[in-house]
Amino acid sequence: QVQLVESGGGLVQPGGSLRLSCTASGSIFGLRTMAWYRQAPGKERQLVARIFTRDGETTYAASVKGRFTISRDTPKNTVYLQMNNLKAEDTAVYYCNLNQVTGSYWGQGTQVTVSS
Repeated sequence: QVQLVESGGGLVQPGGSLRLSCTASGSIFGLRTMAWYRQAPGKERQLVARIFTRDGETTYAASVKGRFTISRDTPKNTVYLQMNNLKAEDTAVYYCNLNQVTGSYWGQGTQVTVSS
């Protein structure tokens, strides 16, 4: 079993910043990627950013490139999402995802609301 615990969501004004954290625990081995997804009301869940744990390579959704940064602390099995210059359209529930040889695991989600 793998557990993912997210934190750092909240309410922020447009142009503001937030930092999300996700810490994994449990039976972690053969780790491939850690990622952040988001799901807005009435929309499908979409990939925001992904980091490959082997070499640190990152990928981003076009809508967040240049504003969001994903990073990892490998010894702590933690991944971060630094979100700058937030926009109203970034409002969503953000989910942490871990992908390893035994499968794909999800956190419970953390709400991010961008509003004035």
